[in-house]
Amino acid sequence: QHHELTSLFECPVCFDYVLPPILQCQAGHLVCNQCRQKLSLCPTCRGSLSPSIRNLAMEKGGAGDTAAGVLPDGLSSVSSQYATTGCSLTLHHTEKPEHEDICEYRPYSCPCPGASCKWQGSLEAVMSHLMHAHKSITTLQGEDIVFLATDINLPGAVDWVMMQSCFGHHFMLVLEKQEKYEGHQQFFAIVLLIGTRKQAENFAYRLELNGNRRRLTWEATPRSIHDGVTAAIHNSDCLVFDTAIAHLFADNGNLGINVTISTCCP
Repeated sequence: QHHELTSLFECPVCFDYVLPPILQCQAGHLVCNQCRQKLSLCPTCRGSLSPSIRNLAMEKGGAGDTAAGVLPDGLSSVSSQYATTGCSLTLHHTEKPEHEDICEYRPYSCPCPGASCKWQGSLEAVMSHLMHAHKSITTLQGEDIVFLATDINLPGAVDWVMMQSCFGHHFMLVLEKQEKYEGHQQFFAIVLLIGTRKQAENFAYRLELNGNRRRLTWEATPRSIHDGVTAAIHNSDCLVFDTAIAHLFADNGNLGINVTISTCCP
């Protein structure tokens, strides 16, 4: 009976729970708001989805609650959509979207910068994907290496990517050049662990620019590839320097960054 009741709230397209605004076709079949944007016909009866009809009765089950929120005890709890890949959490439907954003069982996306590669898969499959689909990425062994970025004067946004293997793990080194403010180009360098957030906590990394009697250093905990580089760059939570600084350390348009990975005591 629990399953029958909660299945009333399932979208027939993505099988996720339908949350307000709850939309329906003219015959009353529900579809979630996200799937509704991509459909012109009802997936259940093939009837028209235009004009958009909201099911206010299900949205307003009580004093401003959704009907889903006032089901008998236990029926407003739903599983994570990643239950099939191992997430055992049961959540109130209102907590579901926020949890799924950070769920460790969420599929991993390709960690390469830029949005051109749409691959997704398990953590165990990430390295094999990188080796087959991104063969140009160099891998260096050892905890202390030099990441050489060539032609840093290339115009526009550019990415440099390299892998480093040590302590039985693989780390991805990323240097991005972006125009964060108009006419002002900046470089962002960061290290990601091909692993979970919990595993990343066990390591520290140091990036260092050296040369002409100058030194610039950044030390931090690597990010998991689950988090990616976008948020870190947006928050400047990485080694940040502008083109003038890059030229102080560059040699004929090539920039060497010393990268050191170390383990942290638990």
